[in-house]
Amino acid sequence: MKTPHSRLPLAAAAICIAAAACIVWAALAPIALVSRDELFEIPNGTWARRMAGDKVEILPSEVHLTQGANDVLLLRNLDNVPQIFGPVLIMPGQSFRLPFETVSVNDFACTAHASGQMRVVVDAMPSGGWPRLQWRATRAWRQLHRMLST
Repeated sequence: MKTPHSRLPLAAAAICIAAAACIVWAALAPIALVSRDELFEIPNGTWARRMAGDKVEILPSEVHLTQGANDVLLLRNLDNVPQIFGPVLIMPGQSFRLPFETVSVNDFACTAHASGQMRVVVDAMPSGGWPRLQWRATRAWRQLHRMLST
């Protein structure tokens, strides 16, 4: 006669197999994103808060993109004053798309940062296996952190 407790090892094994299958998929499946844009928004009131002495950190000091996956930086200025990014003046309500075609490290002047600088790092597409699994985990962590900090 089977008791409810005798099914626990079978259920635990099924959960472990499902988790292992997810990890194998994440390590080997090709990377395909809906958009190559990596969006960052400058919220309304950012400049006013900074001028009032608030230490506003709305954008990360370093943005990581991946060549061939999310290699277009999209900045959207929702503030009511213009913002400068590199040589570009982004007016209120405007967006600026900057595609990156090569693996590189780029430093830009950025008025949305208290430091006045923003670094954009473009990494190579990770190969299958551990590098791809690590890339997916890092990307998920950054997205979670961004959602929780807003």
